[in-house]
Amino acid sequence: MNAYDFDKTIYPGDSATHFWLWCLRRYPQTLGSALRALGPLSRGLAGRLSRGEVKQALYSCLRWLPDPERECAEFWDAHIERIYPWYLARRREDDLIISASPEFLIAEACRRLGVSYIATPMDVSTGRLRGENCRGGEKVRRYRAIYGETPVEEFYSDSLSDRPMMELAQRGYLVKNGAVVRLVEKEEGKR
Repeated sequence: MNAYDFDKTIYPGDSATHFWLWCLRRYPQTLGSALRALGPLSRGLAGRLSRGEVKQALYSCLRWLPDPERECAEFWDAHIERIYPWYLARRREDDLIISASPEFLIAEACRRLGVSYIATPMDVSTGRLRGENCRGGEKVRRYRAIYGETPVEEFYSDSLSDRPMMELAQRGYLVKNGAVVRLVEKEEGKR
């Protein structure tokens, strides 16, 4: 099994932000939620709120959408072709996408790609988290809870914040701007 981060790794940019902006453009009534999210966003940038709390504030706009799941499908109708060609050339049926983006958003993309996923559990109707933000060491915890000791051959990410998954994998690779740029050396003592 190979595993991949999603945003900025196999998809250019942040799909969660792209979807949020998509909703704001299509549903002006979500603007109030967006404005209310500026406070939590600034507190998050200052380190006074967790990424999960900021994510909930941003996605509170979902309650104003007539059909969030349909909106998600339409978003991917327009965005799935953005998946980087390097990934599409390597894609295997046993691939795993593991992402901090909302589960409902990643699930639709992975269904179209024909691969498995682990992502941040979020209520698609309210934007409320239903568990921990799937980032850093939480990715490893969630992976182990589902796959146990099943080995990960290769893990790809745009960020060293994913070093815990890189350490779990036999080989970890850093991706920048749609290209695999280097093998990440394992930390001493974790081999």
